Amino acid sequence: MLSSDDHIIKKLSGIAILLLLFYSPDSFSQVNILDSVFTFRAGTVKTGNALNLISRQTGYHFTYDSRLIDIERKREFSFTGVKLRLVLDSLLKNDSLQYSVVNKYIIIYKIVPAHAVTEAKTDWEIGNISGIITDSESGEPLLFATIGIMSKGKGTVTNNNGEFLLKITHDCIDDSLSVSYLGYYNRQISVKQTIGNYFNIKMIREYISIPEIIIRNQAPQEILRKAYNSIAHNYGTTPAGLTGFYREAVMKKSELQTYSEAILQVYKSAYSGTIFDDQIKVIKSRKIENTSRKDTLTVRLKAGLNSCLLLDGARNIFDFLLPENYSQYDYRMTDIVTVGDESAFVIEFTQKPGIDFPLFKGSIFINTYNYAIEQAEFEINSAYIQKNKGDYISYQSKGYRMWPVSVKYAVSYRKINGRYFLNHVRGDLCFNAKQKKKLFNSSFNVFFELAITDMTLTNVSRFDREEIAPVYSVFSRTIKSYDPVFWGNLDFLKPEENLLQALKNMNVKLQEFTK
Repeated sequence: MLSSDDHIIKKLSGIAILLLLFYSPDSFSQVNILDSVFTFRAGTVKTGNALNLISRQTGYHFTYDSRLIDIERKREFSFTGVKLRLVLDSLLKNDSLQYSVVNKYIIIYKIVPAHAVTEAKTDWEIGNISGIITDSESGEPLLFATIGIMSKGKGTVTNNNGEFLLKITHDCIDDSLSVSYLGYYNRQISVKQTIGNYFNIKMIREYISIPEIIIRNQAPQEILRKAYNSIAHNYGTTPAGLTGFYREAVMKKSELQTYSEAILQVYKSAYSGTIFDDQIKVIKSRKIENTSRKDTLTVRLKAGLNSCLLLDGARNIFDFLLPENYSQYDYRMTDIVTVGDESAFVIEFTQKPGIDFPLFKGSIFINTYNYAIEQAEFEINSAYIQKNKGDYISYQSKGYRMWPVSVKYAVSYRKINGRYFLNHVRGDLCFNAKQKKKLFNSSFNVFFELAITDMTLTNVSRFDREEIAPVYSVFSRTIKSYDPVFWGNLDFLKPEENLLQALKNMNVKLQEFTK
């Protein structure tokens, strides 16, 4: 059984993720590129290559539903003095496709007929927005990117494959979808264009040219101190109600041992002037157990729900953000990057030489204007992790020796109407186990994750005692079964490919992912 013991919990309570933003990128030209005239003489090429050629010549990137366009199909791509709109019509051979230009992007989509939307919706649901977020240059997926409705608290994050799925209600139809990722230009797409489409949303990296002397002259500790003193202002002095999707899994090598997931409601206490702790209530949950009597060693994650609460570094101040702990760390400001429409100091930290117990190392990001805590990625110093292995392993099977290899965390926040809210929490733990008199080790990978999908500041109240989830327990043991048709209108994170493959190997078919 794996556990974050009180000692490590206290360490986690002293860590904060900081991402600070003030920079507003220049707006792109709004010239209607679709009516501009171009010449292409490429002959017969694949559709995907043709779109790439258009991007190179125009400087505009494409966002489109991958199910609507066969990028492998070969087309004639020779045009002289033809409007780009007509080039696309000829290339895609589909009169029902629509084109929309937003900043430096050309969005290709198919409008869902109004009657089809009406027939498909339930009492509150219109449809899904889904897709993958990628880097425009490399095509690599961007994990944990934030996707949200501009004027609301509704949103989600991408999984480790860069994929996302978001349920859209009728009151969002005239709003915009916002996509943000650290170091990239923010994206905005009309919700009407996204309903029923599966988009590959390509993000353009933004490079801020900052003279090295500016970076050298910034004192990291002073930036951290301002972030620490600005918590109440940035995160609020009134409670909030959050809805989130939680999941955790244990994998032995590539084989899934346990997988549990749930929809949660979180009572998020004020960030100052309160004696109340955060609370969690489980709305719906399911699990898979893939162990048998042949398994001589099984692992369970203990207190995963509580760890998600403790990793809110603005609420439970992280070790390296506390001013009294600055003497234990070396800090270095390495860069300034964009986040959405603002910018952030990038501060790296590691424990000082001569300290012989495990602290953290990683990067934090602090808003350059309001000093809000936005994001952090950090891990236990691997050089000393063995000294405190008891902080993670609360029970060890007889005949086995078990030890941690790495313990990593990531936390991010989302700004909604001027106030910051917890957005995403992730913990990844790797362990090795060795049976006595056996030659080889067994490796275990454990993760837990919470993605906030909605929030409210109205009618927020604490839960009744009988409703509160046992956050210190082994969560999987509180769930009875696994239902492959389960979430309905609730937002959830799609399992990554390795998890889907593991479920497939167990003959578990997730009906919500069938096309």
